Amino acid sequence: MKYSDTKNKVLQTDSRVSQDFFSSDLILQHYLKRNITAQGRQYMQPAWKQTGKDAAGKMNEWSLLADKFSPQLIKRNHLGETINEIRFHPVYDELMKVAVASEMLRVKWEPFLRKKFDTEKHRLGFASGYLYAMSESGQYCPLCMTDGAARLIDLFGKEEDKQRLLPHIYTDNANDLYTGAMFLTEKRGGSDVGANIVSAIKDKKKLYHLNGEKWFCSNVNAEIIFALARTDETVEGTKGLSIFLIEKQLPSGERNPMDIIRLKDKLGVRSMASAEIILTDTVGKLTGKEFEGFKVMTEMIILSRLYNSVAALSCARRALIETYQYLSFRELFGKNALQHSLIRIKLTELAALHIANFYMVWRAITALDNADSGNEEEKQLFRFINPLTKKWSAETSVYMVRESMELMGGNGYIEDAVMPKLMRDVMVLPIWEGSGNVIVLDMLRAMTKSNGFEMLCKEIERIAFTNAENKKWLQENLSLLISFADTLKNLPQDEMETTAKPFFDKVTEVFQIALLIEALDEESKVWIQPAVDFLKEKYSSDKLKAIKPLSTEEVKEMIAWEF
Repeated sequence: MKYSDTKNKVLQTDSRVSQDFFSSDLILQHYLKRNITAQGRQYMQPAWKQTGKDAAGKMNEWSLLADKFSPQLIKRNHLGETINEIRFHPVYDELMKVAVASEMLRVKWEPFLRKKFDTEKHRLGFASGYLYAMSESGQYCPLCMTDGAARLIDLFGKEEDKQRLLPHIYTDNANDLYTGAMFLTEKRGGSDVGANIVSAIKDKKKLYHLNGEKWFCSNVNAEIIFALARTDETVEGTKGLSIFLIEKQLPSGERNPMDIIRLKDKLGVRSMASAEIILTDTVGKLTGKEFEGFKVMTEMIILSRLYNSVAALSCARRALIETYQYLSFRELFGKNALQHSLIRIKLTELAALHIANFYMVWRAITALDNADSGNEEEKQLFRFINPLTKKWSAETSVYMVRESMELMGGNGYIEDAVMPKLMRDVMVLPIWEGSGNVIVLDMLRAMTKSNGFEMLCKEIERIAFTNAENKKWLQENLSLLISFADTLKNLPQDEMETTAKPFFDKVTEVFQIALLIEALDEESKVWIQPAVDFLKEKYSSDKLKAIKPLSTEEVKEMIAWEF
């Protein structure tokens, strides 16, 4: 008998995958329909549609190539001259073209569009970013830094710099794009930037010359860089830090002196270049007031944390839908994989985690839109929920990608496809923009120095009164949070810090369920209601009891992905 592979296939003959991540994602479609103006949707729809197609198509191949052929440092040329050139695989530029075409930056910063969509600009831009990061989360970091650089220039930059640099950020021509970076950390401090020692000395032209080493410089090839340094070494801690705008090119056309020691050999996000840099009389402009550098840099960090959350959400969604599409056409032990109850219960869990994270991340984005529009209560809320959202989404994304990979079995572990790249990429998300412990301490500060926690409690209370079915559960859990918050604030410092983590985890759980309840309507109930039921049980019950899995059709409705 001759061998034939007609029946020996991994997937059924009629297997297929999504050709458009935007059109396939019913949860995203529903959210945008409910929460974006008709004018905003009309303007961004073509960009979202094209980005969704690119992310499902050509970006996927390009992203894998950029990951496999990571940037290289060319230290010297053939004459022995130091050139510090970063060379990328050609697909790097192609991926950047998709980013520019997505308008994730343009809709926020182009003057006419910014004015027209001022109250929803972050939601419009992050919708494109969410689709883009489903395929390429490595370059989503430079795009994040670019948006952050624009924010600092807009808030604190000189008018001449605004007029000269911002058009390179909102450009619709990728060849004109200037990307951004922040050179924050140093060897001796890491997350403790108050230990930084890079110096800045003023010259006769009121420019500064920076000297010292920066330890982790992501997007080292950026044209626009913001760096922290000290103008007076006698002023210690973060109070002594000032921030400086550094441009790759000096007005003379010469390169601003920055010596790249080496590129970081990272576990993931390999498509973009991170490096160790020595600054030697590097020219910078003071941005904002002297000694207020950390305060200014915070504006970039808060945006970076939101990008971190969106990347976590996107990567976890991609892992879930890769697994779902795979299992939809996989036969195991004589029947379709989705007919196995243990697979369905795991998909139910992963879908519930995604749905809860989705609405929380978009609530944080909305809070920033509202805060930037002058809403003080939303500003206070954002101060608290932004780090909370960053920590939770990052940690759960690692779990979700790992569990999705396991559901695919050995094929999920092989580098031919996207799952290993996703796994490596999400591992950085709990670390970047404040690791878990740093975030816990920041949430404690937010709780004591802002009214963010009180605003969150008001929101949960408001939602409780709009939903009779869940009112009792929400009110009981809210009462526990409020009561324990008073206890937490009065603990000795060590006990306060160690108790804060489980407390904030509980805050997150209750807040997520409240947001899901608020988002319930006739269309969304098929994915939100089972998520609410699953999460309430997961977060509330410690008793062993029989578990009835969702049906195959109910799982499909919960994942809410058409392909």
